[in-house]
Amino acid sequence: MACTTILVGKDASYDGSTIIARNEDSANGEFNPKRFVVVKPDEQPRTYTSVISHLTIELPDDPLQYTAVPNADLKEGIWGEAGVNEANVAMSATETLTTNERVLGADPFVEYAPAKGREGEDGYEPAVPGGIGEEDFLTIVLPYVKTAREGVARLGALLERYGTYEMNGVAFSDVDEIWWLETVGGHHWIAKRVPDEAYVTMPNQLGIDEFDLEDALGDQQDHMCSADLAEFIEEHHLDLAVESNSPFAPRDAFGSHSDSDHVYNTPRAWYMQRFLNPYDEMWDGPEADHRPTSDDIPWARQPERKITIEDVKYVLSSHYQGTPFDPYGQLGDERTRHMYRPIGINRQSQLAVMQIRPYRPQANRAVQWLAYGSNPFNTLVPFYPNVDETPEYLEGTTTRVTTENFYWANRVIAALCDGAFRSTSNAVERYQERTGAMGHRLLAATDEQVARLGLTDAEEHAVADEFDADNAEGDVEPMEPEQIIEAVRNREVREILEAANRTMADQLRAETDKLLDSVLYTRSMEMKNGFHMSDF
Repeated sequence: MACTTILVGKDASYDGSTIIARNEDSANGEFNPKRFVVVKPDEQPRTYTSVISHLTIELPDDPLQYTAVPNADLKEGIWGEAGVNEANVAMSATETLTTNERVLGADPFVEYAPAKGREGEDGYEPAVPGGIGEEDFLTIVLPYVKTAREGVARLGALLERYGTYEMNGVAFSDVDEIWWLETVGGHHWIAKRVPDEAYVTMPNQLGIDEFDLEDALGDQQDHMCSADLAEFIEEHHLDLAVESNSPFAPRDAFGSHSDSDHVYNTPRAWYMQRFLNPYDEMWDGPEADHRPTSDDIPWARQPERKITIEDVKYVLSSHYQGTPFDPYGQLGDERTRHMYRPIGINRQSQLAVMQIRPYRPQANRAVQWLAYGSNPFNTLVPFYPNVDETPEYLEGTTTRVTTENFYWANRVIAALCDGAFRSTSNAVERYQERTGAMGHRLLAATDEQVARLGLTDAEEHAVADEFDADNAEGDVEPMEPEQIIEAVRNREVREILEAANRTMADQLRAETDKLLDSVLYTRSMEMKNGFHMSDF
């Protein structure tokens, strides 16, 4: 699955939040309609079976509630992709990564093997389940962890036990930390904590460039890995460092530097860092410090200024603006404009930006910003994940094309705008700015409403009496008075957040309909069968 990820440490972000973000891009020639949903504990499976690998896993019996962005068509599984659980742990899964023949020879992927022949006949071989992968990760990990570090540990243990059939990059965040995990072959993995003052760019290529094995196998302050990784590296001669005292470089040992990387992957990291660090080095021309094909673009970098939500949206929507490589630009020529794979591409399914804010209470600390469809033509808007239901405009995506939901409306808008970029770009930019501002205003107003929330003594007694009556009827578990008040406050907060989400969805729908009307009119007036002489 082709994707692009950016991770922003809390000291690198504009407001002290941890931010993890990723484009989910479908395979070439495919589109995957997406839904934004809440999965409640009683809806979480206790026995999970993967569609792709036919693997069955027993899951714990105490899941947390969480959000997800699954496929509308479940023929290939859930593909939950991005979400936040009620402990305010966010997860993005997964960025498909590259590897090399040495790694796969040492630890092959665990792929599903269908049955051969018929049961009871000579030569029959039963089916063999495969490992876990992008289809499964969010569902089998996010509901069971209360910190980002716990997320790494749980996924790592599952990888060691079941293996995987692909190379994966997975992000976890909480209010304090961001962790990035990369799989290595079928059963091995590494994970590194994102420095608080830095951001990370990941373009479908194994990315970690330095790794402290001693820390990973010891204190695990900033690094974690599979238990036998040191022996695995030594046995299969994977460390390519020339100097014995050089830091271990996973990108060299486990990754790839192929010709296709230089067309498909490295240019994306180059452009994101070119935008966020424009003055740190020379980015263009024959004397550039890093070029689109450079193999040594840093994994993590300190930005020149604090990074905003809008910066994240811009880089994950970019198509090499201001360079000869922009397919919509006027620089370069037809060859250069289609030389590199854009970040904002036609087959984007959804963009999730998960922000964990340290200055808000637990109940409304997390925000899940969402966009559907091709990023250059869509908008990114915020929703609170700590709710019991999501708005129909984002949840009710169908496999049938209809502008009644956000996903397909954006698909239609992008298709209309692509062929008339110059004549529609102003309308798209105004739409993005207007909806983005609406989102920030709504967050501020809702946060203020939650901050003012409180119960008077009389209300607390009334609520306690109500819960006592429920207790007597056996409707709820017995609770102490303090627990009762806290439960009521949490219930009221969720109602406020759900109302805010509905308001955001309603305003978003109105603005999206306006944009669709505008670009449809513009494109209709430019149709080739038009004629300037009117009938009246």
